[in-house]
Amino acid sequence: MPQVEVGLGDRSYPIRIEAGLLERAGEALAPFARDGRLVVVSDAQVWAAQGGKLRGSGLQIEPVIVPAGEASKSWARLEEVVERLLELGVERNDFVVAFGGGMVGDLAGFAASVVKRGCRYVQAPTTLLAQVDSSVGGKTAINAAGGKNMVGAFHQPAAVLIDPNTLDTLPPRELRAGYAEVVKYGLIDDPAFFAWCEANGAALLAGDAEARLTAIEQCVRAKARIVGEDERETKGRRALLNLGHTFGHAVEAESGYAVLHGEAVAIGMALAFRFSAERGLCTPEDAERVEAHLAAAGLPTRVEVGTAERLVAHMVSDKKASGGRVPFILARGIGKAFVDASVELGEVEAFLARELRR
Repeated sequence: MPQVEVGLGDRSYPIRIEAGLLERAGEALAPFARDGRLVVVSDAQVWAAQGGKLRGSGLQIEPVIVPAGEASKSWARLEEVVERLLELGVERNDFVVAFGGGMVGDLAGFAASVVKRGCRYVQAPTTLLAQVDSSVGGKTAINAAGGKNMVGAFHQPAAVLIDPNTLDTLPPRELRAGYAEVVKYGLIDDPAFFAWCEANGAALLAGDAEARLTAIEQCVRAKARIVGEDERETKGRRALLNLGHTFGHAVEAESGYAVLHGEAVAIGMALAFRFSAERGLCTPEDAERVEAHLAAAGLPTRVEVGTAERLVAHMVSDKKASGGRVPFILARGIGKAFVDASVELGEVEAFLARELRR
């Protein structure tokens, strides 16, 4: 089965991808247990659907369960998780397992980064979005009044354990939302992979095991390579992973998180390509091709919340803003994304106003 390494010197770690891996949870998780005991952070929905695999592992599992949903990425839930980890006697050299989707990975990873000034953790992602993207790279965070992921830390996991079979119980809407992040990797710098998505995306969403495994491996290899080159997003390389996210985070926040993250990213990528086409950076045909594929996957491609002014206001408070400017990931074509820090927000607001009238 595929194994990928995130190359970060003495902080390098493996990504293990194997269908049925969690059916052998005892073998997979034993290296991270202390005296046969392991603390697992999960959400109520994942724990009900998948927790039995860990409970039957032969290890002494100590579950820390939070409510499902983006609302759990909060100060209150962080405090609850941290206090519970301390009650359970988690030590600096212990491992905490983040068992769930992107919310759980973000929350558990951030908690691990601050407990006793940092303990170790393992990502065991159960959603497509987390498996192909958020579980790799060490970004952890909670949301704040100022916006999404505004409080957090870079804290790399010790390992990522991916079992594609966990996707079998994922609600279709969540699966489609995760697929947006799959498409993103083709749009950034791999037009051949985007073409693969056009040919195989429907099969992946329908449950084809080979298509899922191929997509997961392709995405984590790309993510691992980029993180190895630019761990803390200081060189411009990792920033490309934010394609669709500046527009998308604004849509997500304005909707009160009723729009799922992956859905917001799909809208954001479609907007980024239409904006690029308006600026003469890519062809209208490229923008139409991107929109057509996302729509065919059942993903939204149009912004339908808020006003242009309110959406831009969310962007201004974005954590990536610098010197009053917001960097945008635009495209010169499919597979030709780049960072543009020169975009005037007035131009973005006028563009969004036109989009909202469509």
